[in-house]
Amino acid sequence: MFYPIVLNISDSKITVVGAGKVAFRKCKSLVELGKSVTVVGKNILDNFYDLGNSVNVIEAEFNTSFIEDSSIVIAATNNKDLNRSIGLYCRDNNKLVNVVDDIELSNFTVPSFFKKGDLMISISTGGKSPALSAKIRKDLEKKYDDEFIEFLDLLGRLRVKIIESEKNIQKRNNILKRLVNLSLEELKEISVKFNL
Repeated sequence: MFYPIVLNISDSKITVVGAGKVAFRKCKSLVELGKSVTVVGKNILDNFYDLGNSVNVIEAEFNTSFIEDSSIVIAATNNKDLNRSIGLYCRDNNKLVNVVDDIELSNFTVPSFFKKGDLMISISTGGKSPALSAKIRKDLEKKYDDEFIEFLDLLGRLRVKIIESEKNIQKRNNILKRLVNLSLEELKEISVKFNL
Protein backbone atom coordinates (compact mmCIF):
# COMPACT_ATOMS: atom_id res chain seq x y z
CA MET A 1 0.00 0.00 0.00
CA PHE A 2 1.36 3.43 -0.98
CA TYR A 3 0.72 6.63 0.95
CA PRO A 4 1.01 9.86 -1.05
CA ILE A 5 3.46 12.39 0.40
CA VAL A 6 5.52 15.33 -0.83
CA LEU A 7 9.07 14.71 0.32
CA ASN A 8 11.63 17.40 1.19
CA ILE A 9 14.76 16.14 -0.59
CA SER A 10 16.96 19.17 0.11
CA ASP A 11 19.35 17.30 2.40
CA SER A 12 19.01 13.87 0.78
CA LYS A 13 21.80 12.23 -1.17
CA ILE A 14 20.15 10.68 -4.23
CA THR A 15 21.73 8.06 -6.46
CA VAL A 16 20.31 6.81 -9.74
CA VAL A 17 21.74 3.45 -10.79
CA GLY A 18 21.48 3.04 -14.54
CA ALA A 19 22.81 4.64 -17.69
CA GLY A 20 19.92 4.52 -20.16
CA LYS A 21 16.81 6.47 -21.11
CA VAL A 22 14.72 5.55 -18.04
CA ALA A 23 17.56 6.48 -15.67
CA PHE A 24 18.05 9.72 -17.60
CA ARG A 25 14.36 10.69 -17.25
CA LYS A 26 14.49 10.05 -13.50
CA CYS A 27 17.70 12.02 -13.15
CA LYS A 28 16.49 14.92 -15.30
CA SER A 29 13.29 15.39 -13.27
CA LEU A 30 15.36 15.64 -10.06
CA VAL A 31 17.77 18.14 -11.63
CA GLU A 32 14.81 20.24 -12.84
CA LEU A 33 13.72 20.48 -9.19
CA GLY A 34 17.16 21.86 -8.34
CA LYS A 35 18.60 18.65 -6.88
CA SER A 36 22.12 17.29 -7.39
CA VAL A 37 22.20 13.60 -8.27
CA THR A 38 24.83 10.88 -8.50
CA VAL A 39 24.47 8.52 -11.47
CA VAL A 40 26.20 5.14 -11.54
CA GLY A 41 26.35 2.91 -14.60
CA LYS A 42 28.25 1.61 -17.57
CA ASN A 43 27.95 3.06 -21.08
CA ILE A 44 26.37 6.29 -19.79
CA LEU A 45 24.21 8.16 -22.31
CA ASP A 46 25.72 11.48 -23.42
CA ASN A 47 22.47 13.20 -22.30
CA PHE A 48 23.57 12.85 -18.66
CA TYR A 49 26.54 15.11 -19.31
CA ASP A 50 24.22 17.75 -20.79
CA LEU A 51 22.65 18.19 -17.32
CA GLY A 52 25.80 19.99 -16.15
CA ASN A 53 27.31 20.18 -12.68
CA SER A 54 24.13 18.95 -10.98
CA VAL A 55 25.01 15.41 -11.98
CA ASN A 56 27.97 13.46 -10.64
CA VAL A 57 28.52 10.68 -13.19
CA ILE A 58 30.34 7.54 -12.06
CA GLU A 59 30.96 5.32 -15.05
CA ALA A 60 31.59 1.97 -13.37
CA GLU A 61 30.20 -1.46 -12.64
CA PHE A 62 27.73 -1.12 -9.76
CA ASN A 63 28.60 -2.13 -6.22
CA THR A 64 26.85 -1.25 -2.97
CA SER A 65 29.62 1.16 -1.90
CA PHE A 66 28.12 3.66 -4.37
CA ILE A 67 24.85 3.83 -2.41
CA GLU A 68 26.00 3.27 1.18
CA ASP A 69 25.54 6.95 2.09
CA SER A 70 22.53 7.59 -0.17
CA SER A 71 19.15 8.07 1.46
CA ILE A 72 17.20 7.75 -1.80
CA VAL A 73 18.08 5.28 -4.57
CA ILE A 74 16.51 4.71 -7.96
CA ALA A 75 17.34 1.35 -9.53
CA ALA A 76 16.89 1.94 -13.26
CA THR A 77 19.23 -0.45 -15.03
CA ASN A 78 18.23 -2.77 -17.86
CA ASN A 79 19.17 -5.74 -15.67
CA LYS A 80 16.19 -7.01 -13.66
CA ASP A 81 18.38 -9.10 -11.33
CA LEU A 82 20.65 -6.14 -10.55
CA ASN A 83 17.65 -3.89 -9.94
CA ARG A 84 16.25 -6.51 -7.58
CA SER A 85 19.50 -6.81 -5.61
CA ILE A 86 19.68 -3.00 -5.29
CA GLY A 87 16.09 -2.95 -4.07
CA LEU A 88 16.71 -5.66 -1.48
CA TYR A 89 19.89 -3.96 -0.23
CA CYS A 90 18.06 -0.63 0.14
CA ARG A 91 15.12 -2.15 1.96
CA ASP A 92 17.45 -4.03 4.33
CA ASN A 93 19.30 -0.77 5.01
CA ASN A 94 16.25 1.50 5.51
CA LYS A 95 16.72 3.50 2.33
CA LEU A 96 13.98 4.83 0.10
CA VAL A 97 14.17 2.89 -3.15
CA ASN A 98 12.31 2.97 -6.45
CA VAL A 99 12.93 -0.14 -8.54
CA VAL A 100 11.66 0.90 -11.95
CA ASP A 101 10.72 -2.62 -13.06
CA ASP A 102 9.43 -3.96 -9.73
CA ILE A 103 6.74 -1.94 -7.96
CA GLU A 104 6.41 -4.60 -5.24
CA LEU A 105 10.05 -4.18 -4.23
CA SER A 106 9.86 -0.37 -4.32
CA ASN A 107 8.97 1.46 -1.14
CA PHE A 108 8.15 4.58 -3.14
CA THR A 109 7.01 5.39 -6.65
CA VAL A 110 7.46 8.57 -8.62
CA PRO A 111 4.14 9.89 -9.92
CA SER A 112 3.77 11.95 -13.02
CA PHE A 113 3.86 15.56 -11.84
CA PHE A 114 4.24 19.17 -12.84
CA LYS A 115 5.19 22.30 -10.95
CA LYS A 116 4.01 25.88 -11.42
CA GLY A 117 5.74 28.07 -8.87
CA ASP A 118 4.80 26.61 -5.49
CA LEU A 119 1.96 24.53 -6.92
CA MET A 120 2.88 20.90 -7.48
CA ILE A 121 0.31 18.46 -8.82
CA SER A 122 1.12 14.77 -9.05
CA ILE A 123 -0.83 11.97 -10.65
CA SER A 124 -0.44 8.27 -9.93
CA THR A 125 -2.15 5.23 -11.39
CA GLY A 126 -0.42 2.91 -8.92
CA GLY A 127 2.00 1.86 -11.65
CA LYS A 128 -0.82 0.49 -13.82
CA SER A 129 -0.62 3.07 -16.61
CA PRO A 130 2.16 5.67 -16.70
CA ALA A 131 0.76 6.77 -20.08
CA LEU A 132 -2.58 7.68 -18.47
CA SER A 133 -0.77 9.58 -15.71
CA ALA A 134 1.10 11.55 -18.37
CA LYS A 135 -2.13 12.32 -20.26
CA ILE A 136 -3.88 13.59 -17.11
CA ARG A 137 -0.79 15.67 -16.25
CA LYS A 138 -0.83 17.33 -19.68
CA ASP A 139 -4.56 18.10 -19.32
CA LEU A 140 -4.00 19.70 -15.90
CA GLU A 141 -0.98 21.69 -17.14
CA LYS A 142 -3.27 23.44 -19.62
CA LYS A 143 -5.74 24.35 -16.87
CA TYR A 144 -3.14 25.57 -14.36
CA ASP A 145 -0.99 27.78 -16.57
CA ASP A 146 1.64 30.38 -15.60
CA GLU A 147 -1.04 32.83 -14.42
CA PHE A 148 -1.67 30.45 -11.55
CA ILE A 149 1.82 31.18 -10.16
CA GLU A 150 0.78 34.77 -9.42
CA PHE A 151 -2.61 33.64 -8.11
CA LEU A 152 -1.03 31.23 -5.62
CA ASP A 153 1.57 33.79 -4.55
CA LEU A 154 -1.18 36.33 -3.77
CA LEU A 155 -3.20 33.70 -1.92
CA GLY A 156 -0.19 32.85 0.22
CA ARG A 157 0.51 36.47 1.13
CA LEU A 158 -3.17 37.18 1.84
CA ARG A 159 -3.38 34.09 4.03
CA VAL A 160 -0.58 35.41 6.25
CA LYS A 161 -2.32 38.80 6.61
CA ILE A 162 -5.72 37.25 7.31
CA ILE A 163 -4.29 34.93 9.96
CA GLU A 164 -2.65 37.95 11.62
CA SER A 165 -5.77 40.12 11.50
CA GLU A 166 -8.66 37.66 12.10
CA LYS A 167 -8.46 35.85 15.43
CA ASN A 168 -11.80 34.02 15.08
CA ILE A 169 -10.79 30.70 13.52
CA GLN A 170 -14.21 29.99 11.97
CA LYS A 171 -14.36 33.43 10.29
CA ARG A 172 -10.76 33.12 9.17
CA ASN A 173 -11.39 29.72 7.56
CA ASN A 174 -14.52 31.02 5.80
CA ILE A 175 -12.59 33.97 4.36
CA LEU A 176 -9.76 31.75 3.16
CA LYS A 177 -12.22 29.33 1.52
CA ARG A 178 -13.93 32.20 -0.32
CA LEU A 179 -10.63 33.59 -1.62
CA VAL A 180 -9.81 30.47 -3.65
CA ASN A 181 -12.96 30.97 -5.73
CA LEU A 182 -12.04 34.50 -6.83
CA SER A 183 -10.45 35.47 -10.11
CA LEU A 184 -6.89 36.76 -10.23
CA GLU A 185 -8.18 40.30 -10.78
CA GLU A 186 -10.48 40.09 -7.75
CA LEU A 187 -7.62 38.75 -5.68
CA LYS A 188 -5.43 41.66 -6.79
CA GLU A 189 -8.08 44.14 -5.67
CA ILE A 190 -8.22 42.56 -2.21
CA SER A 191 -4.45 42.45 -1.96
CA VAL A 192 -4.34 46.24 -2.49
CA LYS A 193 -6.49 46.66 0.62
CA PHE A 194 -3.88 44.72 2.58
CA ASN A 195 -1.03 46.78 1.04
CA LEU A 196 0.51 43.76 -0.62
